[in-house]
Amino acid sequence: MAVALGDTPHVQPTEMKESTEAKNFHPGPPSSCPLPSYLDEDEDLNMSSNSAMTTKELQEFWRNVKNPRKPVKLLFEIPSARIEEQQLSKYVMYKIVVIKSGSYDDKKVSIERRYSDFERLHQNLLKDFSEEMEGIFLPRKRLTSNFNPEAIRERKAAFKEYLGSLYSFKCIRWSFTFMAFFTHPELKEAHSCLRGGHYAKAAQLLLPVIDLQEKVTQHNPKLLVPTLCALLICYKDMEDSPKAFEMGERALSLLCRNRKHRYKCPLLVAQIDLGYELGFDITDLQAELSEIQATQLNEVSLLSLKELVIQEFTD
Repeated sequence: MAVALGDTPHVQPTEMKESTEAKNFHPGPPSSCPLPSYLDEDEDLNMSSNSAMTTKELQEFWRNVKNPRKPVKLLFEIPSARIEEQQLSKYVMYKIVVIKSGSYDDKKVSIERRYSDFERLHQNLLKDFSEEMEGIFLPRKRLTSNFNPEAIRERKAAFKEYLGSLYSFKCIRWSFTFMAFFTHPELKEAHSCLRGGHYAKAAQLLLPVIDLQEKVTQHNPKLLVPTLCALLICYKDMEDSPKAFEMGERALSLLCRNRKHRYKCPLLVAQIDLGYELGFDITDLQAELSEIQATQLNEVSLLSLKELVIQEFTD
């Protein structure tokens, strides 16, 4: 359409404002925030700087660039409970399912705990986190009707809320006391079986513990090393060397940057023996062990891996 001299084409004010913002705003990545590897840098930066994104959208874009991974959180479900009757006691066992949120979790590990276990957890946490625990309450003890279906339903809901409240505090969910609530009884029983030479039973108990530990020790994966080493010992004494070596590989991968960990040298020695038995190339393992032994002569553990594992839970 021809425009007469002196006339100007009609432009909506909002369109002019948006086009001006898009033209003049050219964001660049923050110098301290490298792009995640899965982004094509040229393509994504051109897209963000040339498109008519609002300021809010651009801020959200750079937040995602800076933190491309969403933190994995845990959910606690208590789907069922059962009444346990023994010769001199009767109590309710609550089934706790620990689930990763934000992604599909195919390992919904479960444990069972009774009221006294929750009570012990609460008292131990109060010693270190009294301020954080001010608004967190444990369901009250009942003198009667503990086994009433309605009372059990109420307890299930209360315990679910209780665990979620504890988990909301980083200092609590990263504490040894909180993590031990989910793994200590099973680990103690498994190590008792291991010391007694019942390796198949010990392995059966340890495998679900590994899945659970992976969830509650996300902040410090090295905490899985003793359990993986216990499984290595179980499989080795069950003469399943391939599985034993696999457990050792997983443990070593968690210690790749930690040469002073008390399990590092005994684990390397065990892996070298297993690798030699299986016909694997163990040159790198031998070189790493020799280097550690040469540079940390007085700090290297003289105990075997089995001796270290047996020392766990001997209190």
